[in-house]
Amino acid sequence: MKHFIELKDIPSKDLKKIIIDAKKRKNKRKNLNTLEVDSGSPLKGKLLIQMFEKASSRTRLSFYIAIKQLGGGTINLKSSEIHLGRGGESLADTAKVLSTYGDGFMLRTSNDKKISSFSKYLKIPLINGLSPSSHPTQVLSDIFTVQEIKKRSINNLLICWIGDSNNVLNSLIAASVKFSFPLNIGCPKKYRPKKKIIEWAIKNNAKINIFYNAKDAAKNADVVFTDKVISLNDNVNKIKKLKDFKNFKIDNKLMSYTKKNSIFLHCLPRGNEVTDEVFLGKKSRVWQQAMNRVHVQKSILLYCFGKLR
Repeated sequence: MKHFIELKDIPSKDLKKIIIDAKKRKNKRKNLNTLEVDSGSPLKGKLLIQMFEKASSRTRLSFYIAIKQLGGGTINLKSSEIHLGRGGESLADTAKVLSTYGDGFMLRTSNDKKISSFSKYLKIPLINGLSPSSHPTQVLSDIFTVQEIKKRSINNLLICWIGDSNNVLNSLIAASVKFSFPLNIGCPKKYRPKKKIIEWAIKNNAKINIFYNAKDAAKNADVVFTDKVISLNDNVNKIKKLKDFKNFKIDNKLMSYTKKNSIFLHCLPRGNEVTDEVFLGKKSRVWQQAMNRVHVQKSILLYCFGKLR
């Protein structure tokens, strides 16, 4: 049994093994319908319990399809509908109940401490479907997408992030260490990544450059990533924050500084951090990026259940 909580805590060889497995599984599904089961039904009889404390479209759908294609089943829980640290039941007791009924637990939460607590008490694998500090399943799938499109290892590519320093960027920084790729970060100075995250990255030989000018960050990039400047539950002065990021909007002019065959990726949902011309343009691969989450999530599940070969 293995948890999948933070990319920085998972060995590089295991992350690469997940991506190799996902590629093989995707290739084998070319002639199968969405809910047809993979050969061998590797997770037949297994139940994945999912709980969403934050809104979700892609994570919810991709994990549902992933476990179904592997021969298992899933059930969704709402934290407001169960005794999650309330009504006299401790979180530890809730974890024991979940461990009794299910074979794996995927949690999407607005509380990092809850992820940490569940990892201590669960007797089944825990998958972080998103937390305030990281989004590991998203970023590992993004690595898969980049290598699929570019047809080469990501460590030979210059990756660029333009935007806020959020949970997705935190996981991308961890991925830059695990997969040894150079990462340019473009953001306003006061929105740079937290000191402890950069210190960890530097300690682990990361190749990271931080720019306070979007053009400098994007120059010669093979891939440009971004995310919403205003997240769903951002408790900030939204008008001021948008103003702070006005020079970091991704448009055709900014993309012109990247390599000729560069691509644009966005984890979705989008806001006004990117123009329609880029988001819907020839360089955009956002729909392929979204669909690939199914394939990578399948291999993550197999890794957690100890069935990754």
